[in-house]
Amino acid sequence: MKRLIILVFIIGNIFSVYSQPAKTVIPIVIPNWITGTWELVSVTNSYPNGNIVYPYGANPRGLLIFDGTGTYALQIYKAARLTVASGDKNNCTAEENAALVQGSNAHFGKYVVDDIDHTITFHIEYASFPNWNYNQQKRVFSFTDNELQYIVTNTTQGGGSVVAKVVWKRKP
Repeated sequence: MKRLIILVFIIGNIFSVYSQPAKTVIPIVIPNWITGTWELVSVTNSYPNGNIVYPYGANPRGLLIFDGTGTYALQIYKAARLTVASGDKNNCTAEENAALVQGSNAHFGKYVVDDIDHTITFHIEYASFPNWNYNQQKRVFSFTDNELQYIVTNTTQGGGSVVAKVVWKRKP
């Protein structure tokens, strides 16, 4: 009798799961203009006191790739960076280690574009700045003449008190 009750319970649960209405999946539409490879033009940080800083220098290097499935990868580097004298990043001086960390920013994950609100939402899976791992960040953008600009309101250099403008140009 006990087995019969357990069997009825299991069968009942199976039927209740399969009798639920199917969830509607809304496909993500990725605009054609964003897919491809982008080259970094500039990163400008604005501080509350009015100071403007170029955290990666006047001529930073970087690459941003948006694919057609909603995956992205981003890398930003200072153009001029210290090299590691030992040739081994696991045996850096404190100064070399600081230069490596402060001279770069990278993250990857999924993205969603809202052309109506002019926002890109980055669903960051992993980042060189670990505080960003598994976070979602929405950025207001503009797109004109193959140039993409967006605003970062929670930066790696100053958090929420600093606003960064990042400019990318589509690579030919």
